[in-house]
Amino acid sequence: MTSVLTLGYSPCPNDTYIFYALTHGRLALKGIELAPPLLEDVEMLNLMALEKKLDVTKLSFHALGHVLDEYCVLSSGAALGRGCGPLLVAKSGIDPSSLKGAEIAIPGRLTTANLLFRMYCPNAKKIRELRFDTIMDAVIRGDVDAGVIIHESRFTYAEKGLVCLQDLGKWWEESSGYPIPLGCIAARRSLGKECIKQIDRAIRQSIDWADQHLEECLPYIQHHAQEMNREVMQNHIGLYVNDFTRELGIEGIAAVEKFLQLGREAEILPDSCQSIGLQE
Repeated sequence: MTSVLTLGYSPCPNDTYIFYALTHGRLALKGIELAPPLLEDVEMLNLMALEKKLDVTKLSFHALGHVLDEYCVLSSGAALGRGCGPLLVAKSGIDPSSLKGAEIAIPGRLTTANLLFRMYCPNAKKIRELRFDTIMDAVIRGDVDAGVIIHESRFTYAEKGLVCLQDLGKWWEESSGYPIPLGCIAARRSLGKECIKQIDRAIRQSIDWADQHLEECLPYIQHHAQEMNREVMQNHIGLYVNDFTRELGIEGIAAVEKFLQLGREAEILPDSCQSIGLQE
């Protein structure tokens, strides 16, 4: 009997690159059928995970800390690395020491960007949630004093006249010694070990397929990208699809566990005894 599973991921180039083959009939799953994928902003996917709406989904690692009883992390598909973290940006001239009283835009309550910023600046009180692709314009207009940007924005903020007050990923790397864990692909534990392992393998195969067939993937990636410039899209893929994406590995797992541990110590994440991955 074939099981039909629901799947959600973001429209960002790294996710559409990862899932192209799997969602376009280039790979087969034995005994598993995927419903048409839901492409949503990662914060929407985070909120849906709180309600257990999807079987397999992209999640911010911040959100993962709230749903570990229900979801486990797959070893493939993660966004994790060095030099790829969120940036705190503002108009030129703002004094970084004034952040305590500044109004800061974040790309969602459950995003990794928000948890990182709260760790970096725990005294900041004026926080405004905005969709990630509206934050730079809000800073430019003066609606907020500064903003935490993610995704393609890190490649385009300078040309919009903004300056980086703090590379939050660099701050994390220097303070923790680990690469920054941004997001993962998670599966509901109730799917069972064999099903989850097959999905995990299929995602790795989908990445391998995309590596060999970039030109076929590009129209789909470009259709969903916020930034249509091909160079920006390929820079995005090159930064966020890396060795950790293909296999989280020992260092990646340690980075995630450290991130969740510090989130709990900051009393932002709930305590949990559940492992991040699939228990054997």
